[in-house]
Amino acid sequence: MPKMLKIITLLACLWLLAATVMELSARTIRVGKTQSVTSIRQAIRVALAGDTILVDKGLYQEGNIIIDKPLVLKGIETPVLSGQKKYEIISVKSPHVVIEGFVIKASGQSSMQDIAGIRIYNTHHVSVTGNVLEDNFFGIYLQQSKHCLIKNNRLKAYGKAEHLIGNGIHSWKSDSLTIYGNHIQGHRDGMYLEFTTNSNVEHNTSHGNLRYGLHFMFAHHNNYTHNTFSSNGAGVAVMYTNHVNMKSNNFKDNWGDSAYGILLKEISDSHIEDNLFSGNTTAIFMEGASRIRINNNRFNANGWALKIQASCMDNRIERNNFRANTFDVATNSSLVLNNFDNNYWDKYEGYDLNKDGVGDVPYRPVSLFSMIVERYPPAMILFRSFMVSLLDRTEKMIPGMTPEQLKDTMPVMKPLNL
Repeated sequence: MPKMLKIITLLACLWLLAATVMELSARTIRVGKTQSVTSIRQAIRVALAGDTILVDKGLYQEGNIIIDKPLVLKGIETPVLSGQKKYEIISVKSPHVVIEGFVIKASGQSSMQDIAGIRIYNTHHVSVTGNVLEDNFFGIYLQQSKHCLIKNNRLKAYGKAEHLIGNGIHSWKSDSLTIYGNHIQGHRDGMYLEFTTNSNVEHNTSHGNLRYGLHFMFAHHNNYTHNTFSSNGAGVAVMYTNHVNMKSNNFKDNWGDSAYGILLKEISDSHIEDNLFSGNTTAIFMEGASRIRINNNRFNANGWALKIQASCMDNRIERNNFRANTFDVATNSSLVLNNFDNNYWDKYEGYDLNKDGVGDVPYRPVSLFSMIVERYPPAMILFRSFMVSLLDRTEKMIPGMTPEQLKDTMPVMKPLNL
């Protein structure tokens, strides 16, 4: 065995031995009004690495609680930790910390500092599960941390303006996070990830947030699956990012002048699959997006199903259902560098003489009126008028203004079973 391998093996054995000894020697410290230890901060001071601190039901107003050693901090019957609108409530500065079963409320607020209900600083393997975070500036904030679990928490704030409230779950320069099963409401952004990589965001509900349900920038190689983004200022904003998978999410009822199910800006090499977009002003808005595969999605009853700008290229829009949308596709240019194939369009009026399930003539999803509205939004007041129907019929017969090459050459005749 090479010398270096022997050293690595020895170090691994020593680490396992130390972890086993720590686990066997771990104690349980009880905190409560009738216990010998009456405050959480006192319990942390006397605890050793690996100990469990059990906190009885009650109200605890202890300022900023700093966890600087590996500990399990667990609430019994959901004790309340209050920041009294002055303090960051829990600051985690050690690896291998568990926080579970608390109501954490009323953190301080600041325009200069990112004060949170729970903030995790430059560490790893921290678990925050089963807590209620209410009326905090930021909810859970991760800073330069790795291998953390944020699971089954409920976060609610009462923000009236974006500059007066922070984000629900906020991650900066972190890696390998799991954000699972959380419910976030009333924050600026439900979840915000910046410079965060190799992470999974799954089974979360982000509802009624002021700006975005989920906002991520420079956050590469992440997966977002089985989440619901509803009634937010906009559903999801994806900016300056590559290699993202967004699968089996629900984007619904994101309404407003600039509201989207998904906003894609300067994103590449990503996949949007098996999602439901319903009742959004615009389901997907794409600007500067390239090499995106959009397939097996359902676009139901949106204002615009897809707005794709001239700066987008090499995107594939395949095997999607477009049903009951006011406009299926809109663009700001006649230049087309993207592919549409095998989609179902409920506005398609073609025929299928050979009965192979594919229309015999291409479908051009961009209507003349949609291009007029793109340039002159007030024209939308004429939407149901006879003149608009006449314009669109004329354009179909004698194409002139709509992009000739933006077409689905193989539109399917029946809705796809997605």
